[in-house]
Amino acid sequence: MTPLAKVPSHAFAVAPMLERTDRHFRYFFRQISAKALLYTEMVFDLAILHGDTERLLGHRDEEHPLALQIASSDPGRAAKAVRKALAYTFDEVNLNVGCPSEKSQRSGIGAVLMRTPGRVAEIARAVYDECGVRLSVKHRLGLDADEGYAPLARFVETVAAGGVVTTFIVHARKALLSLDTRKNREVPPLRHDLVHRLKRDFPELTIVTNGGIQDLKAVTRHLEAVDGVMVGRAATEDPWCFAAVDAQIFGLPRRPTRQGVVEAMAAYLDDALGEGVPAAAILRHLVPLFRGVPGARHWRRALTESVTSPEGLLEALKAIPPEVRLEPPKPHTAPT
Repeated sequence: MTPLAKVPSHAFAVAPMLERTDRHFRYFFRQISAKALLYTEMVFDLAILHGDTERLLGHRDEEHPLALQIASSDPGRAAKAVRKALAYTFDEVNLNVGCPSEKSQRSGIGAVLMRTPGRVAEIARAVYDECGVRLSVKHRLGLDADEGYAPLARFVETVAAGGVVTTFIVHARKALLSLDTRKNREVPPLRHDLVHRLKRDFPELTIVTNGGIQDLKAVTRHLEAVDGVMVGRAATEDPWCFAAVDAQIFGLPRRPTRQGVVEAMAAYLDDALGEGVPAAAILRHLVPLFRGVPGARHWRRALTESVTSPEGLLEALKAIPPEVRLEPPKPHTAPT
């Protein structure tokens, strides 16, 4: 039995996102923040048990702290999958109880598990008994006709009563199972106030809020009420927006620059090309690094149309004025 080494900080995390938070994105974002808790894409338990585990779970040491998110509805399968995954030394294992996709619904995983919180507790108990690992749970406020705080509190109370789960990451929208995944990120209203209340009512639990958080100002504001904040697409669409997180949230004297990030990624690209990784698989994550600054259009065009090598990446960097690429992140202050 190989329990996880330590519990990572949840103060600032980047959400698991399919086709976004792959190993290349994680290495890239690690150049921006040394302490952010990063997550894999969601991985099905059967894929871990029978699929290409190196492709699904492989990562570099530099990506830590790193959490694995699994999808499962079966306690036995979940336990076996986590046991196998532990060979890849993750810092946390998270259970997805929030995905509303049709595929997830057909498989009985994701958001539909909110209807059976006792089952979620059983999965967590099976994993703990088999592996010594306490799952964290990422979930919604509720489902469909659920309204207000009561459904959320009942779910958390039931799952926590199993004695294993102590960390709850709450997407502060309910799931409408008739809508697709994209609309479920937009149509149900955000209710971070309910997540804040959850922390007041369950102070012994680690409560993390997620959903619609766009910048570091919002992060610092939420941290006054909860233990952690998880950001989603904002981290992939404007990653430099969070470049001050190490200094502001974690108190580190770290001041990265975008030039330093690109130079690190050029070295990473060189290694990856030698392993047969297509350049585009890596470069797509760097495109928004210079969002909204002089030279951004040239940078974007070069990375999407012509760059295929580390040398080309460094050449594209020259289109960005030195005062932009060498400027360290500025601190953000939450409004009073």
